[in-house]
Amino acid sequence: MSVSRNVLVFVCTVGLLAAACSSNETAQDSRSAASAPSAFTSEDPVQAEAIMKIVDDYMVEAHLKSVIVRVTADGKEIVTAARGESMTGVPATTAMHFRNGAVAISYVSTLLLILADERKLSLDDKLSKYLAAIPNADRVNLRQLAQMTSGYHDFVLGNTKFAEIAYADPYKAWTTQEQLALAIDDPLWFEPGTNWAYAHTNYVLLGLALEKVTGKSLADALQEKVLGPLDLKNTEPNLTPYIPEPVLHSFTSERREFFELAPEVPFYEESTYWNPSWTLSHGAIQTSDIYDLERSAVAIGSGELLSGESYRAMTTTDLRGRTTAVPGCVNCRALDDFQTYGLGLWLTGDWSYQNPLFYGSAAVNAYLPSKKIAIAVAVTYQPQAFSASGGYSNGGDALFRKIGAYLAPGDAPPVKKDVPSQGGS
Repeated sequence: MSVSRNVLVFVCTVGLLAAACSSNETAQDSRSAASAPSAFTSEDPVQAEAIMKIVDDYMVEAHLKSVIVRVTADGKEIVTAARGESMTGVPATTAMHFRNGAVAISYVSTLLLILADERKLSLDDKLSKYLAAIPNADRVNLRQLAQMTSGYHDFVLGNTKFAEIAYADPYKAWTTQEQLALAIDDPLWFEPGTNWAYAHTNYVLLGLALEKVTGKSLADALQEKVLGPLDLKNTEPNLTPYIPEPVLHSFTSERREFFELAPEVPFYEESTYWNPSWTLSHGAIQTSDIYDLERSAVAIGSGELLSGESYRAMTTTDLRGRTTAVPGCVNCRALDDFQTYGLGLWLTGDWSYQNPLFYGSAAVNAYLPSKKIAIAVAVTYQPQAFSASGGYSNGGDALFRKIGAYLAPGDAPPVKKDVPSQGGS
């Protein structure tokens, strides 16, 4: 079997094999779903109509099955709407819940910075202060974990063993020990603090360290310090495949290469309830909705819970132009104006954002501080969105950039072809 190509953009999924429609039938479904009139809420109907035109056009272009979108400016709702279907015959709605993936990384880094503001830890503390038994813990500090400059290998991206296990059994319940065992004993990719590599390993370790600092489970600490104060009532941790109703269902073709299927063989399976326990720190694996995605884009993007010093640390662009590729490291690369990484937060141009992509679904929550614009998008995919090997791109990310360019033409999110994958969650 061949899994190496899928490892780079790993999206763990599970479910029953669904019969794929013919390409003509599905394309027709996509056009009708995107063009059908749909009610939306808005305080600015003119801008709302323009944004929904962007959404409708991109749904057809990118073969999206559904889009849920919410856009605000300085607290005013521009539009909140849903297009397409969750399942055949079941329209997507703005009330639907979905997994938020890497959006929770920003909550974990916010917790880290809150604790720094409270003088309960220092960003320069070595990991060994809290987790002495972890290899290289005496060389890596908390800031480096948060900014992905530790050098630790990832147990997801570029990890063939992980892909083999997860694609073979997408319902598997992963333990923290199983996550870390696939990565932490490997030699560091580089001296800590000298380069950058996206690695889920960093946030598993950081979550364990924060539990030591707070004396609480990560889920409880996040609820007390971050989710509660931000009033994110629809963001909940869960280690099981459970998603609260109503649910935005997702579908994928990414296991095509794992099963060694010929390109002409239809393959499209439901992945809604595949087990997410591999993704992040246990306690930060969550479900959410479009309202909480938009709310947290504003709060995280403006540093609502942080001191000025900590907000500047979180949104630093100091890695731009300072990182490079490393032979053998699929996650090591040059960061630039198109995309760089702060402390648990992506930065593109002057926007901050997160863009999870996994389980046949994708999302973005983004914020432009200068104009106080927040954009939250969640999408799922039609069969035609997947390549012959089962790969796919983040349709939520592309849609955010189109909407951002319309709302802030003088400060549009940068656009670049052939964007590298940003992670599996």
